[in-house]
Amino acid sequence: MIEKIKNNKLLMQILKFGIVGGTAFIVDYGIFTILSQFLNIHYLIASIISFSISVIYNYILSIKWVFDVSKKQTTKEFAIFVILSVIGLGLNSLIMYISVDLLNIHEMISKILATAIVMVYNFITRKIFIEK
Repeated sequence: MIEKIKNNKLLMQILKFGIVGGTAFIVDYGIFTILSQFLNIHYLIASIISFSISVIYNYILSIKWVFDVSKKQTTKEFAIFVILSVIGLGLNSLIMYISVDLLNIHEMISKILATAIVMVYNFITRKIFIEK
């Protein structure tokens, strides 16, 4: 069974992406919790900061371990990554705003929801635009 998974490139990639995404979520959610719950920073600002830090973490691991990307990153590939990340940040912030301010869902639960949706967006867009 494990050998079958190792031989399936897409399945291995999804598994690796899940590991990277899971650890990036811990970074994101941990920083968000500290900023919003302990330092009383507004949830949207805390979310933007934590998301941005986790994107950098995610980028480094994704490029080095998950996706088949040439060893030499081009300016174009990095620019695409930044654009996709800014869109992901906007999507994350929009979901946070809608769920917290309009639907009255607690910000800690909203962060989990937003992260899950943006994680799917990240995998699909990185697969399409970054990996050749």
